[in-house]
Amino acid sequence: MREVAIAGVSMTDFGVSENTCVEMFCEAGIDALNKSKIEPKNIEALFVGNCLGDFEEGQSHIASHIHAALGLPMDSPAMRYENACATATIAVRQAALMVGAGVYDVVLAGGTERVAAMDTPLATRTFAMASNAGYSAPTGITFPGVFAMAAHMYADKYGIEIEELQKYMANVSVKNHYHASMNPKAQFQKEITVDKVLNSVMVADPLHFLDCCPFSDGASAVVIGTKQKVMEMTDKPVYIIGTGQAAGGPIINNPDMTRIKTREASVAQAYKEAGVKPSDIDLCELHDCFTIAEILAIECLGFYEFGKGYDAAQKGETRLGSKKTVINPSGGLKAKGHPIGATGAAQVTEIVEQLRGESGKRQVEGAKTGLVDTLGGEFGTVCNLILRSE
Repeated sequence: MREVAIAGVSMTDFGVSENTCVEMFCEAGIDALNKSKIEPKNIEALFVGNCLGDFEEGQSHIASHIHAALGLPMDSPAMRYENACATATIAVRQAALMVGAGVYDVVLAGGTERVAAMDTPLATRTFAMASNAGYSAPTGITFPGVFAMAAHMYADKYGIEIEELQKYMANVSVKNHYHASMNPKAQFQKEITVDKVLNSVMVADPLHFLDCCPFSDGASAVVIGTKQKVMEMTDKPVYIIGTGQAAGGPIINNPDMTRIKTREASVAQAYKEAGVKPSDIDLCELHDCFTIAEILAIECLGFYEFGKGYDAAQKGETRLGSKKTVINPSGGLKAKGHPIGATGAAQVTEIVEQLRGESGKRQVEGAKTGLVDTLGGEFGTVCNLILRSE
């Protein structure tokens, strides 16, 4: 495999947008191309993540329309990916694998999603389609319900009072909102308190409203190429040195929800390919769709022993300025926002900018190696990327 690097990255503001999915991706894509000093005519393929365009806007087959709007050459193919919340991460991974294999030299990848175009009941219904329609849906399970069960399992397994676990989870939310307060692209740029989290509306016991990520609109794009090509575009190349992906099926395949086996399998692939271990990771953008999800993730990714990561946020160990791995300096899905088809590419964008020292007040000092972690469905898909600067 050839060495694969990232040239330009970009994301739109996350939140509520009046622009279509095509328009949002074009905004991010054009900016990423400009930062890479490359013309659309030189892009050899387009890899687009989008989950719900048909429900959101009545627009399926979206990759072809983005391709045309960007003015990419007709002989460069356009492909749409859908893997629930891991969608854009997998689009980036597939793009990187194709470049590494020698099929293309320079490609554009990313994702776009516009959830605000749907009302809350429809958005909730379409999100639930990523769970298993034969087993999970008939029971009335929702994603808040899945992670609420995971929280109860975690508390019981490790002997933590549920009221205490709620406080630890609240600290995850407080930490991520603090990081987002310094991110001009984040949906929520305001700090919150533990009391505010604990006094917010209960969504699915023990998860409060402020334990849950929002519905979001947004897009993000990444220019990926061979080392040689990227060196011509930027003097700050960021290399994709390891990737992993795993599939787990419905949640009944993962009865112990404190151990997400798909994540463990996926990240093991990425660590092995990159030749690194968890202690080598300076920062991680991980899938904190709910606060308990961050606690589960930092353990599955190897940053903490199982049953030992619940108080990391309270201790300040995952916060900016920590000597340990900083978690979600962007604000994460919780506060930066979660436009599901775009989230993974936005995580890549944050890691790239961090490794280039371009993150301003939320800069992770001395960051050289970063990990992207994105989970799709009810633990059904996980994709990981490991990035390193020169």
